[in-house]
Amino acid sequence: MTDPLTAAAEPNRRRILQLLAGQPRTVSEVAAEFPVTRSAISQHLLVLADAGLVEAEKVGRQRIYRVLPSGLLKLQAEIDKFWTDELDQLVADAHTLRSKS
Repeated sequence: MTDPLTAAAEPNRRRILQLLAGQPRTVSEVAAEFPVTRSAISQHLLVLADAGLVEAEKVGRQRIYRVLPSGLLKLQAEIDKFWTDELDQLVADAHTLRSKS
């Protein structure tokens, strides 16, 4: 099984997650939003599914992909492990520096 953080780290897969968060879509609908092949999008969707971030429902000859809320919660938990007090302080310092300029 693919780690959710690793799966979501790839920019195309993050964009796919954003698209699917808005509404479920077919592979063709997702692929229409990218300058890559439908096959490449299918591979990205397989990685996201393996990580538990999306699921597919077969409807006729099509597969409808949607985000799995439980998968996004796992991804959030992984991010929360990474996000430390030091990062909070870095963000605060960046805001302070920006307001001074």
